[in-house]
Amino acid sequence: MSVSAFRLVKAKHAATAFSGEGARLVGGRWNLAGTSLVYASDSLSLAALEIFVHLQPVDRRIPYVWFDVTIPANVRIDDPATLPDTWHSEPPGEETQSLGSEWVKQNHAAVLRVPSILIPGEHNLLLNPAHAQFKRLKVSAPRAFDFDGRLWKNT
Repeated sequence: MSVSAFRLVKAKHAATAFSGEGARLVGGRWNLAGTSLVYASDSLSLAALEIFVHLQPVDRRIPYVWFDVTIPANVRIDDPATLPDTWHSEPPGEETQSLGSEWVKQNHAAVLRVPSILIPGEHNLLLNPAHAQFKRLKVSAPRAFDFDGRLWKNT
């Protein structure tokens, strides 16, 4: 059975949204800088929240696009055996970043399912663009996305 994932990015990054370059340059919760990784979520709403939590009112005019990603049944999805006790710390700790970076380095799977900090019971899907099975993912054309104006308070 296939799995759906969703990715939301600034429209200006649509052409490179699945390169892993942004995460490679700056790192993230699940990777150290220098490791290419593509962050996605198991729902569009979670993908939106994962972006929105980092935005400021001045960002409200930034155009975004979203992608629907189909992960076919023949693409391996890993789950971490254990998570560091600090996996949900803010800012992210090196233990968590190292977990994702080591997973990419081992190159066992194209996808790693990790828990969302924002929504208990939901997951983010880390996509390894260097894995051979990454090419099997089916990515939709980008579609425009706007954050509803009611989300922006005090603006």
